[in-house]
Amino acid sequence: MGTKTHPIGFRLGITENWKSRWYSDKGYRENVIQDYKIRRYLKDKVKTAGIAKIEIERALNQLKIMISVVRPGMVIGRGGSGIELLKEDLLKLVGTKTDLTVEEVKDPELSAKLMAESIVVQIEKRRRLKRVMNYTAEKVMSKGAKGVKIICSGRLGGAEIARSEKVVRKSVPAQCLRAKIDFARATAHTTYGTVGAKVWIYKE
Repeated sequence: MGTKTHPIGFRLGITENWKSRWYSDKGYRENVIQDYKIRRYLKDKVKTAGIAKIEIERALNQLKIMISVVRPGMVIGRGGSGIELLKEDLLKLVGTKTDLTVEEVKDPELSAKLMAESIVVQIEKRRRLKRVMNYTAEKVMSKGAKGVKIICSGRLGGAEIARSEKVVRKSVPAQCLRAKIDFARATAHTTYGTVGAKVWIYKE
């Protein structure tokens, strides 16, 4: 077995940027825990909006949070009421005022996180796995991706022995640092155990 490297961590500072951007001499541990709590809270609260990315920036006493979602209207709410409620909850959670911005994801098919979660939802609904994987791969390619790779592992279809299924379209250059590759994984919780889905999308 070769050593596996996380495709995004491998490219940090080259083609990928950090999801949390701040520096701290003191209180580093507290900030990391706080970031985790913010992400967990937002994922639970606005899950139905289709979260692609949550970015956090800190500067002195300022905290800026940027959420990329498929359906921004569900987060903002009528007349901005939804976003105000989120700000109030985050103030209680963090203790400082937060600047919350919501961005719309133009092409959700080119987001590995959204595609992995889509596969997981369909696995939980007991759809045919191979058909789901092929359909997702074709959907990604139709949006102009240069390549896509999908791997699902576990007790697929309730089989006694766990196995892996793989679908690849064109190429995904894993070792090329300049290649912009989006990667995500998600877990389906089924009656016969958990099934993992991994998605690599070669954008440019």
